Amino acid sequence: MDLQVIESDLRDALGRCEIEIDAEGNKVAVQIVSEAFAGLSRVKRQQLVYKALNERIASGEIHAVSMRTLTPDEAG
Repeated sequence: MDLQVIESDLRDALGRCEIEIDAEGNKVAVQIVSEAFAGLSRVKRQQLVYKALNERIASGEIHAVSMRTLTPDEAG
């Protein structure tokens, strides 16, 4: 699994953001800080991330995603 490609997919979907990615096998953990999350519920934020990774999830490249999604204000 190429973490740079995953990061690129996320940046394409969310614009300017800070991303931390950890992967073990086909499981991915991401922490994303983005203005794109402002005003969105936790579920809507997750939907944005899943949409960005959908192709890789559907192909089986990614089996599971855990995520922490924050706005810059929430990240402090």
